[in-house]
Amino acid sequence: MSRDELSLFSYEILGLVGRQGLGAHDLLRMARENRLMAWAGESQYYVEPKRLAKLGYLEARKEPGRTRERTVYSLTDQGMEALRAYAATPVAFPAVKSDPLQRLLIADLVGEDVTRASLGTLREDVLDLKERIEEMEERAEALPHRRKYLLIVVAHLRRLLDAHLELVDDVERQLAP
Repeated sequence: MSRDELSLFSYEILGLVGRQGLGAHDLLRMARENRLMAWAGESQYYVEPKRLAKLGYLEARKEPGRTRERTVYSLTDQGMEALRAYAATPVAFPAVKSDPLQRLLIADLVGEDVTRASLGTLREDVLDLKERIEEMEERAEALPHRRKYLLIVVAHLRRLLDAHLELVDDVERQLAP
């Protein structure tokens, strides 16, 4: 990807900035709160908006912050057009990058006991994420222009988490001593 191209992360940033605008710290806070959709390292939530502003997709302005001035980004016409063009492209199933599945793929090498035990720890993490999804659902109420779409995302994320809990159940049952 060339330095001027837009990545999936670029479109995520453009979409999060949306009509109302956000600062980089706001983007990072959102990523931390909703780990399920945090796709990049923390520094990228500061770097990517700057890059998109240099390319003309976002406009940067200074606003007072709690302790110092902060940069707030807004979507430009060029950014909106990029989102429209992206939205019209075909969607392909994303590559699956999955730690739980990787653990299963090496189970014959490392042993079923350790695989079962490590996958069992996923249950607690999934329960934490389910709480975060409930918070996401509550925040959707404050965004009436995005509420319907956010609730569709929330429902999908719940099913994804449920599928992971089913995977843990399967592993515990099938790899039982």
